[in-house]
Amino acid sequence: MAQPVDEPTADPEAPGHQGAADAGFRHEELYASPPPWDTGRPQPAFLALADAGLLHGRVLDVGCGTGEHTLMAARLGLEATGIDLAANALDRAAKKAEERGLMARFLRHEARHLADLGERFDVVLDSLVFHGFRGFPGEERAVYVESLRAAVKPPRARHARLP
Repeated sequence: MAQPVDEPTADPEAPGHQGAADAGFRHEELYASPPPWDTGRPQPAFLALADAGLLHGRVLDVGCGTGEHTLMAARLGLEATGIDLAANALDRAAKKAEERGLMARFLRHEARHLADLGERFDVVLDSLVFHGFRGFPGEERAVYVESLRAAVKPPRARHARLP
């Protein structure tokens, strides 16, 4: 069964914890109606990784939205955690997990502050988060990449994102 959506460990509203676009951005608006990228199933590229046996251990799905990739990992029997800033998407993800009888954890958490989770993961999945960061060229993306380094277990950890 899904664990309840937790409160953020890194306050996304705190100074220095802006959302992917800007301080006034409301992530819940992305999920007021189903967004085009939320197909109700995992992306084919991530399914291919799963089919190839490349998902293992503890899996973190960054920007999980309504949780399809997190739930894919949970279905494989892996310890699956999804993070997002949109509380309404996380609520839908938790409901899907419960309906499917899967154990997954969903947290409201800022992707650029993964070290604040105090955890390390074997695999990190990213579908669209890397590309969502804007600002000075590369600056926010560099912060995100450093955040990923803090969240993965060396030396075999993997970060997979859609091109």
